[in-house]
Amino acid sequence: METIRRILLAVDFSDYSLMSLRYAASLAKDAGADLVLVNVINHRDVEIMKKVADQYPTFSMEKRLKAMVEERKNLFRQLLAQVNTDGIKVDILIRSGVPHLELLQVIGEKGPDLLVMATKGRSNLLDTLVGSCARKMFRQSPIPVLSLRGKN
Repeated sequence: METIRRILLAVDFSDYSLMSLRYAASLAKDAGADLVLVNVINHRDVEIMKKVADQYPTFSMEKRLKAMVEERKNLFRQLLAQVNTDGIKVDILIRSGVPHLELLQVIGEKGPDLLVMATKGRSNLLDTLVGSCARKMFRQSPIPVLSLRGKN
């Protein structure tokens, strides 16, 4: 088995995010690994903002996108305040795009040894057992994927 030096945790701020962060932080601490937290602003949200900006000249897409990034940074701070990450190097990334494609790009850029993600994300409607992003990552990830499921 290869040494785990860097763990990538996909965070969508769903109900599973805190549990996933606790698990990934514990794993990183045990392995002596760095932890990279990534959140992706879905391209669908950006496209909606573009349409609103086209219809309403007073709406600033740039300001709204900047506000979304700040909101997510604050959510990361709130999550991290609830988890012991002492001794772990933690990086935070916020991306915009198609979630699974952005995760694949981060894997290429950051070179993690393991991807940790919950089986379900924010949408509980379309995919009842495994979320669409998780399903795509299981198929396409060039690194091992550790799947976490919430307690029922």
